[in-house]
Amino acid sequence: MLTEQIESAVASFRALLVEQIARTGEMEKAPPAKDYKNMEKIRVGLVDGDGIGPIIMREAKRVLACVLADQVAFGRVELVDIAGLTLENRIEKGKAIPDDVLAAIKSCDVLLKGPTTTPKGGTMESANVAMRRELDLYANVRPVALPGQGIDWTFFRENTEGEYVLGSRGVEIPGKLAMDFKVTTVAGTRRIARAAFEYARNNGKKSVAIVTKANIMKKTDGSFSAICHEIAAEYPEITAEDWYIDIMTANLVNEKIRSRFEVFLLPNLYGDIITDEAAQIQGGVGTAGSANIGDRYAMFEAIHGSAPRMIEEGIGEYANPESILRAAVMLLSHIGLQEEADRLKNALDTCAAERRVFVTGDRDGATCAAYADYVMETLNK
Repeated sequence: MLTEQIESAVASFRALLVEQIARTGEMEKAPPAKDYKNMEKIRVGLVDGDGIGPIIMREAKRVLACVLADQVAFGRVELVDIAGLTLENRIEKGKAIPDDVLAAIKSCDVLLKGPTTTPKGGTMESANVAMRRELDLYANVRPVALPGQGIDWTFFRENTEGEYVLGSRGVEIPGKLAMDFKVTTVAGTRRIARAAFEYARNNGKKSVAIVTKANIMKKTDGSFSAICHEIAAEYPEITAEDWYIDIMTANLVNEKIRSRFEVFLLPNLYGDIITDEAAQIQGGVGTAGSANIGDRYAMFEAIHGSAPRMIEEGIGEYANPESILRAAVMLLSHIGLQEEADRLKNALDTCAAERRVFVTGDRDGATCAAYADYVMETLNK
């Protein structure tokens, strides 16, 4: 019996190897990136998600409609509601992204997406992981800024590999052990490294911190670090430094040195964890937006999850929409509408500084709708 289980696990692993090698070939022949500035019309998909997702997205849609009123009227931008990316529908269809929902998503150019819930256990894949794979959204970009403390960080997290790409497809010998897999490809690492160094060069940044655990994960993280340094050699004006993930998590809370960091380049899992820490330093995960960027598609979302506890406690209307609105700023900038992006960012910064309407995530604070009203009032001043 045990021998049969081992052989079955080996066969499963072989199939994964063949699949991932084929994926590297697809990356190597990818088409040129989409040029949004020269597109006649840009379709922006709006996806509600689960939990507090529909609540914060309701307000994000109102704010976007306000900011993009002229662009929509001229026919340059189309705002498209996409239904069906809910936990209930995904469970019913047995897919992380049901086929009709994926088709609607692929009919758009960029997405603004509310948080989605992933069930614990079982085999249902995360909708986010599936979307990153289906749309090849390889760069997760998360900015964090606290000007008063000298913090201006931008995190480039590899988004389609690492521990997450095969997260629901490990092997198990019941009663003995379970194994999951971590994937690092040359093509995947090169493109996230190039994205980080191009951003640094184009934005006047002088250093990139390459964050791994290459002293322990010698094959995967060792490869990631080595490839990043190969790319770094093409950018001699930028300093590339190696850091281990454990000490870097400590560095972010070390007020003596944290302001020296500018751009971070990380594999998937480490980037997921450390960007939540960074957002907490900024003021909480409710204050940070997130971009998931590929060459053909891009998805922008709040950094936080669907907060089922808030729904269970009946306080969903008190969710903070700032994170999804920060993501909307990134979306507008990505599609070349920098004037609109700056207007929304300045309004959000003003609201954060004035704090006349303050969301706490509970009944003692403002509602999601009241905060959105405040933002639109500020926009229109």
